[in-house]
Amino acid sequence: MAWFRAGTSIAKHAIRRTLSKGGSTYLVSRARILPSSSTSSHGRSFHSTVFKSKAQAAPIPRAVPLSKLTDSFLDGTSSVYLEELQRAWEADPNSVDESWDNFFRNFVGQASTSPGISGQTIQESMRLLLLVRAYQVNGHMKAKLDPLNLESREIPEDLDPALYGFSEADLDREFFLGVWRMAGFLSENRPVQTLRSILTRLEQAYCGSIGYEYMHIADRHKCNWLRDKIETPTLTQFNRDRREAIFDRLAWSSLFENFLATKWTSAKRFGLEGGETLIPGMKEMFDRASDLGVESIVIGMAHRGRLNVLGNVVRKPLRQIFCEFSGGLQPEGEVGLYTGTGDVKYHLGTSYDRPTRGGKRIHLSLVANPSHLEAVNPVVVGKTRAKQYYSNDLDRTKNMGVLIHGDGSFAGQGVVYETLHLSALPNYSTGGTIHIVFNNQVAFTTDPTSGRSSQYCTDVAKALDAPIFHVNGDDVEAVVHACELAAEWRQTFHSDVVVDLVCYRRFGHNEIDEPSFTQPKMYKVIRSHPSTLEIYEKKLLESGELSQEEIDKIHKKVTSILNEEFLASKEYIPKRRDWLSAYWLGFKSPEQLSRIRNTGVKPEILKNVGKAITTIPEHFTPHKAVKRIYEQRAQMIETGEDIDWGFAEALAFATLLIEGNHVRLSGQDVERGTFSHRHAVVHDQKTGDKYCPLDHVIMNQDEEMFTVSNSSLSEFGVLGFELGYSMENPNSLIIWEAQFGDFANGAHVIFDNFLASGEAKWLRQTGLVVLLPHGYDGQGPEHSSARLERFLQMADDNPHVIPEMDPTLRKQIQECNLQIVNVTTPANFFHVLRRQVHREFRKPLIVMSPKNLLRSKVCRSNLSEFDDVQGHPGFDKQGTRFKRLIKDQNYPSDVEEGIRRLVLCSGKVYYELDEHRTKVEAKDVAICRVEQLCPFPYDLVQRELKRYPNAEVVWCQEEPMNMGGYTYVLPRLVSSMKAVNRGGYDDVKYIGRAPSAATATGFLKVHQKEQTEIAEKALQQEPIDFPY
Repeated sequence: MAWFRAGTSIAKHAIRRTLSKGGSTYLVSRARILPSSSTSSHGRSFHSTVFKSKAQAAPIPRAVPLSKLTDSFLDGTSSVYLEELQRAWEADPNSVDESWDNFFRNFVGQASTSPGISGQTIQESMRLLLLVRAYQVNGHMKAKLDPLNLESREIPEDLDPALYGFSEADLDREFFLGVWRMAGFLSENRPVQTLRSILTRLEQAYCGSIGYEYMHIADRHKCNWLRDKIETPTLTQFNRDRREAIFDRLAWSSLFENFLATKWTSAKRFGLEGGETLIPGMKEMFDRASDLGVESIVIGMAHRGRLNVLGNVVRKPLRQIFCEFSGGLQPEGEVGLYTGTGDVKYHLGTSYDRPTRGGKRIHLSLVANPSHLEAVNPVVVGKTRAKQYYSNDLDRTKNMGVLIHGDGSFAGQGVVYETLHLSALPNYSTGGTIHIVFNNQVAFTTDPTSGRSSQYCTDVAKALDAPIFHVNGDDVEAVVHACELAAEWRQTFHSDVVVDLVCYRRFGHNEIDEPSFTQPKMYKVIRSHPSTLEIYEKKLLESGELSQEEIDKIHKKVTSILNEEFLASKEYIPKRRDWLSAYWLGFKSPEQLSRIRNTGVKPEILKNVGKAITTIPEHFTPHKAVKRIYEQRAQMIETGEDIDWGFAEALAFATLLIEGNHVRLSGQDVERGTFSHRHAVVHDQKTGDKYCPLDHVIMNQDEEMFTVSNSSLSEFGVLGFELGYSMENPNSLIIWEAQFGDFANGAHVIFDNFLASGEAKWLRQTGLVVLLPHGYDGQGPEHSSARLERFLQMADDNPHVIPEMDPTLRKQIQECNLQIVNVTTPANFFHVLRRQVHREFRKPLIVMSPKNLLRSKVCRSNLSEFDDVQGHPGFDKQGTRFKRLIKDQNYPSDVEEGIRRLVLCSGKVYYELDEHRTKVEAKDVAICRVEQLCPFPYDLVQRELKRYPNAEVVWCQEEPMNMGGYTYVLPRLVSSMKAVNRGGYDDVKYIGRAPSAATATGFLKVHQKEQTEIAEKALQQEPIDFPY
């Protein structure tokens, strides 16, 4: 195989040297690019080879010992292989294949005795092999891919037979091509063929309407599999029934767009005109995938062609689509809050169980997405992986992801690369995604020459060894063939594959855009170019496959149904939306009150799981520091005291696991933890083996029930993946942790367009947890702040309206889009994680997680704060739950008139304030921790305001004034104060850093000075002078 892969450029030089030494009397003419005999308006040229006749047959070459072969022609691996074969042949010529017998006879100067190959020399054999390889490598460069014939590509000279010493006189000579362990044209069982038939079949296979790129794949088996599919002895043809079915599907695709264009002439719909073959291609792909065992497909795509896919592939009711074009109606029974904001019709998703041609049913779900191109990619992959887990699809063959891309965005958007590189990672792989690139040959107004540096928009996929099938979008049968082949590849090799659908955009970026401003030549051609339906109709009529009457019948049927659905749309009233899948039955919308549940756990359960997750097998040799951590944790569970942050988190995971919930933690370095606090996976220092105690909480625990996985160095892609994963099933705790909170800004497309607004736009809930390490400890501008203010700014609660806060009636969290917390105790972190699962709705949770508190001796909790025992510290009037606000433990009375200042803060700054308070003995200052910033705990803040009626009210933070919680808290704190007659804006004092462009200083001494000043000012005897 290695010698067959010898570099093409090296091979060309070797052949030229051979031909120039006089051993051959061939008169060889170089390939030339000739102008078309008929003037082409598109400026496309064709490739032609001119042969000159030869006077006499090629002489048999002199003997060449194998030892003289150089690596410029055959690499070292192949030389060894050939030498081994030669030794076997010398011992017994019958022990090798006849082709190798002929090979060695030529090399040692013996004449070939094979009667069928017309004196074929070994040089001719090698040249012919290289010619076949040239087609396999570069045949796509000559393929007829552009339906508009606008592209003018130079045809590689490697595809010219004359380059390899063949003349016109050789065309009818017979040649044998067999090579050991090869497939397709080079298979040993292929019959002897004339050069003419070989070249004809090579042109058909590699230079027709499909251009194959697969020779970058290093795996011989995969390449041979593709060769067997591509290099069939005869051209693949569809029978009449298949062609009629394909035509019917193409008619639905084309006439649907025509119908929308007629009824809504000025509406944006991002139609499929110019690429209508996408629909029959997808349908045939799904039918083939179903035959091969796929039961569910998750689809992600941008806006172009989305309505057609919704109507014709996923089977969203046409009357509903038409109703949305007419302005839409509010769904019946949705008169309250939870109608959502809605979204434009070409962003919406749906799901449907669709019958297949093979008589099965396949579940299709099209994921809703924003206009941010390619942002939905990791969401689809994550949702697919979750489906595989919940359906016990261990070999990943029943659930499949399909992504439809644009040509400009596939080459230009970095999230494409991030998502592709998740494909083979153990905890992110889905067994292969099928990528279809809807290649308009223009991105909005940008030509490919300005939009990418690579030859093809799909070249990024070569990094994965994914095969790429470029196909002419005007050839519907070629599109179907490529799509079916993609499905077969995915089900066979469980890896990604790309179909590049080269088409065009009949109108502009949208239907009211004028594309001739920027692409005048292209759109001059498009205006006179027949539609794909017209092209296929003509082909079927000329072949006699269908009559005009049969074609008209299909047209009439489709048009009639479209008109019927249009009339029905005028009276269509949407039903209450099916906004939750089967796993979500019983979960509440914001209109439905969800009772608050306790999150405490029975003491005996805490003890049992605590022992299980602190036990390491006897034969295992952990690092001594890690061993000490586990020994300390065992001591914590034994004494019930001094439980730290990492162990509290592990207890939350373990208690959820024994309750039957799936727990998944993902992100950069999460197995150990950025700050070496977690050590969820322990490494044997002698063998390198791994052990995860949380995999052994219950008997016969599924190996994926608890998943902790270091991710690739990606934020956008991995957060999107976990978001998609979390949307599939609510009975799970899905967490993404940033290495540092600052790094979350690399994923803000997911935060802005999915996490913060997805429920409002698409009525889809998620309980995803995001851990963002945050806190000012002198590590500089890029490792201090998780940009708390950005998440608070996205919150949709009204700061001037205090909602119903009665515990029995409160729906505050349900009605808000995000929960944002800055927790200060391990026990409260334990409860906020468990609260995510122990409720009847799901809401994203953003956690400003600590850094230096992870090992702090004062940031500890006792086990009694985790349990559900009445009278224990964590138990209040309602039970043991997450504390949205932690009151000052020094002042338990309902009214404390002697307190002169109430300092409200959030996060680790509390401990610095408390330490300084002790130092200066400021016993007349109360410090309360706002653990949940969003939604704001109005009721608890009002309680504290009433407790300290004479206190000066201060908000203290360590972030600059234009960052942190100040701008969010201020109006809500004022609303709380007005409700209890404590004043307004002028009565709230601010303590913290001054406004700043950078999040923090890079100088440690400056940081320490600033931090000290904050604590001193908060505890000073004089009233706070603000603004200062």
